[in-house]
Amino acid sequence: MPTGFGELKIFSGSAHPALAQEIADYLGVSRGQARLQRFPDTEVSFQINENIRGTDVFIVQPTVATAQGSVDQALMELMIMIDAFRRSSAARITAVIPYYGYARQDRKDKPRVPISAKLVANLLGAAGTNRVLTMDLHKAQIQGFFDIPVDHLFAAPVIIEHLARLNYPNLTIVAPDAGGAERARAYAKRLGGELAVVDKRRGDDNKPEVMNVIGDVEGRTCIIQDDIIDTAGTIEKAAAALKAAGATRVLGCAVHGVLSGPAIERIGRSALEELIVTNTIPMTPERASCTKIRQLSIARLLGQAIRSIHEETSVSSLFV
Repeated sequence: MPTGFGELKIFSGSAHPALAQEIADYLGVSRGQARLQRFPDTEVSFQINENIRGTDVFIVQPTVATAQGSVDQALMELMIMIDAFRRSSAARITAVIPYYGYARQDRKDKPRVPISAKLVANLLGAAGTNRVLTMDLHKAQIQGFFDIPVDHLFAAPVIIEHLARLNYPNLTIVAPDAGGAERARAYAKRLGGELAVVDKRRGDDNKPEVMNVIGDVEGRTCIIQDDIIDTAGTIEKAAAALKAAGATRVLGCAVHGVLSGPAIERIGRSALEELIVTNTIPMTPERASCTKIRQLSIARLLGQAIRSIHEETSVSSLFV
């Protein structure tokens, strides 16, 4: 369907080219031609190798640390790419950010701290972004930090479809803390399971210490549901608490598998049978070496949203 924004173009930074290729394959288009390199001092060198004047550009770049660079480098890379497309007269530039970095500092909860989630939103707008497509923000209100349209998708349909096929008996969805209870309740409702909550408290060193399990989990298959798993300390302790409370099986699922620091070691030794994550963040060789981790693709979901944005049709059917 022709639009006022010209031909659809998919470009990728270095953070997750495999996901960009999956999206392009789903949409039946070729990935855009560009040269992305680094100078010896690690500065980004970028050049678009095709005419994109008047086109509808989508740049796929989660702001995560990869083998190619740090979170900061991925973010700066995205900004430079956006600037290049703006200066090359693209009709519209949409930043496709499956994982939105710096989202965990979204308010002033301590004296003299930044609100980095707002800062990144400002940077994206200043660089020339016309629209943002992202997934499972750490807090939904981050959408309000932007002065440009934001399409906020949820990976729940992909994860729930996978869990429904497994058809676990005596299923209980577990929130790893009180803040995740609403999200876990939505999963439980869709899967016909019960709900439990792990009472998590943090000690003086900010490390999570699981105190007790709220809800009946004895003899049940428990799935711990979270949005982000970083160092895996919380999910390791939650799995141990559920086993101690009599759970027959314990699994975990999360949208964003950051899995930094000791995460892989903790998951390997934990009571978890399996940890399900999506490919909003690329699977490194270290993560792939852990047999407990299963990765689901959200490329189709992002592809559907990109098509809807390009054709200017409703995206709300994907907001579940």
